[in-house]
Amino acid sequence: MSDIRYIDAILGPTQPGADPGPDPGDEALDAYSKVVSGVALRVAPSVANLRVARVVRGGRRFEGAGSGVVITPDGFLLTSAHVVGSHDATGRAAFVDGRELDFTVVGMDPLSDLAVLRTEGRDLTPAGLGDAERLRVGQLVVAIGNPFGFAGSVTAGVVSALGRSLPTRAGQATRFVENVIQTDAALNPGNSGGALANGRGEVVGVNTAVAGVGLGLAVPINVATRRIIGALMSDGRVRRAYLGIAGGSRPVPPRLSAAIGRGVCVEIVQVVPGSPAEKAGLKTEDLVVEVDGTPVKGADDLQRLMVGEVIGRAVTVTVFRNGELQPIEVVPVELEI
Repeated sequence: MSDIRYIDAILGPTQPGADPGPDPGDEALDAYSKVVSGVALRVAPSVANLRVARVVRGGRRFEGAGSGVVITPDGFLLTSAHVVGSHDATGRAAFVDGRELDFTVVGMDPLSDLAVLRTEGRDLTPAGLGDAERLRVGQLVVAIGNPFGFAGSVTAGVVSALGRSLPTRAGQATRFVENVIQTDAALNPGNSGGALANGRGEVVGVNTAVAGVGLGLAVPINVATRRIIGALMSDGRVRRAYLGIAGGSRPVPPRLSAAIGRGVCVEIVQVVPGSPAEKAGLKTEDLVVEVDGTPVKGADDLQRLMVGEVIGRAVTVTVFRNGELQPIEVVPVELEI
């Protein structure tokens, strides 16, 4: 037997085109690949490469880039507010099918880092929106965007953590985007505004920040963000109520804990002069336990209750002061940013 035939007999054929036999890892790899490639095939046509132009201080023209996700076939796109930067920004959206369309900003909300754009397209492919509340840590997610201008880039990873908070700021207003998704799918500048999709190809997040190597953050698609998107599409802005207090979570005294059935509430550490809170008589060191009967355990709970519907309407803020619970009526005004 020749040396080559002897080697073939032991290791298997080596000539071109020969069948090397099954690879034990093929089945698992193929399953993973099929999911990722399936998501890419479904979502990529809905993701645009944005080239943004806006006038900045001094009349200079600023050129930026990012990504956007088609949400309606008649030309509405969702992206990050920081990608467009201002309401008067304009630009062009390029798609994987070769089309390039001009866009304008319909509305933006820096406090949620979301913006809605409008193009003249009438037959675009909208992405299906999912529900980030159903995500689980360790679940596969796929990010599609345009890092460094490389259109239609696909990366995959897992949900690293849920329930993160992302601080945002607009003018003097500071707010936290709640329930932010943390992922290790590779994100880079240009991915902002792009899609974070689950294994079914549903967009569950809008990629918003690169916090470090292997640490990306995405604004979740949930009930709250759907309301924001709807408000931006219809009104161009999001109305929020304003009380004029700053505070944080703190343990409650045992007596109060027994009365309200929980161990934490919000302590007011600052009352803004001239604010609705000051006019109503709220004070520093007051412990806020409820707003209109809804328990308040942290500043995020209070933030979620300050929706547009309560602007100009009296709400009952129940506080613990001088050893007893006291209801105080406050009339929130609209938050100006």
